[in-house]
Amino acid sequence: MVFLSINSPIDRAEAFARLGRIKLSDTDLDGVLATIATLAKRTVPGATEVSVTLVRENRAHTAAFTGELALCLDESQYASGHGPCLDAAADSVMLSVPEIAAECRWPRWTPRALARGARSSLAIGLPILEAVTGALNLYATTPNAFDDDAISVARTFAEYAAVALANANLCDTNATLAQHMRTAMDSRAVIEQAKGIIMADRRCTAEEAFGILSKISQDTNRKLRDVATALVAQAPANPGQVRQK
Repeated sequence: MVFLSINSPIDRAEAFARLGRIKLSDTDLDGVLATIATLAKRTVPGATEVSVTLVRENRAHTAAFTGELALCLDESQYASGHGPCLDAAADSVMLSVPEIAAECRWPRWTPRALARGARSSLAIGLPILEAVTGALNLYATTPNAFDDDAISVARTFAEYAAVALANANLCDTNATLAQHMRTAMDSRAVIEQAKGIIMADRRCTAEEAFGILSKISQDTNRKLRDVATALVAQAPANPGQVRQK
């Protein structure tokens, strides 16, 4: 979750240009989310606070927000299981709430929003990837804060933001996958080393050596890789010995 507060307005063309210039080599997913939230607050007329909701495996969370109002209004939706940002994310649509006091679509969320001082809102779905959706959430402390011009700006902003988020999420996913692959390769290498030590010591086959490693892992309630790493570390100091520790 990223929080950043910058209030000075910015020209919409400059905001769109900044979104388009985001270099994934210079930032990460959190950095992209923070940029989207702060630029939206500074660009969309009428927005008091802004947040970005991400939904993965039916679990929603606020990934970036510009103020406590946005965070509280998001979390009250997650707690009740309904609200404009959740519906916008689920259906990839825009949901405008000109007057929260007159809103009846989300009966559990509406009174909580009013109690926090919100009077109008705008939620725009962000189709990011097949497994990840989201919403750009704009909240205002005055009713009818988002006129036709503001809605048009918000729609265009969301289109740019969705592309930036999709690219950032894909990059983040690929980086995570690469790290998992490196870890798996490292694990395989150390296990093969340990098997070689056991084969030399016990004069057994590779299959039998793996069975010995597995039994030590089960008996000591340790991961196979940890057992193998310990055995490889012991080998120079205790040649010819494999102990079940």
